[in-house]
Amino acid sequence: MFRVGIITCSDKGFKGEREDISGKVIKDILEKNDYKVETYKIVPDDKEEIKKEMIYMSDSLKLDLILTTGGTGFSKRDVTPEATLEVIEKNANGISEAIRSYSLTITKRAMLSRAVSGIRGDTLIINMPGSPKAVEEALDYILDSVHHGLEILTENAHDCARK
Repeated sequence: MFRVGIITCSDKGFKGEREDISGKVIKDILEKNDYKVETYKIVPDDKEEIKKEMIYMSDSLKLDLILTTGGTGFSKRDVTPEATLEVIEKNANGISEAIRSYSLTITKRAMLSRAVSGIRGDTLIINMPGSPKAVEEALDYILDSVHHGLEILTENAHDCARK
């Protein structure tokens, strides 16, 4: 069972002015798929706060996966990708590209996503969309492949060659 942290990046969510539905959708989907959600935080759209939480979850809690939601658009306060790029050690661009590619079959506005993905130590970090519907669609699309990637990252996959 992979251990997960969820970070919702939202000024209004942090202040209690908006309910965090996207974070709850992520939690529900992951728990239904046998992932263990160890921590779930709402942070403001502040690069240093987002970085601090990612570093804590990866370095101190040693989580396998961190999923963020929110902060990947064009607003001046949207800084989740920048925070992620400053904490990851390796890019995992294919995950974010796959989400965007799939999402483009649903809405042309998916091209506006600046989400990124990468690895810090033994932790995979993925920026998810901010909308509950988009989060559900994206997770449904990527979760099987992400699971396999986590098996490789945690050295629990033994024979990855396709037959």
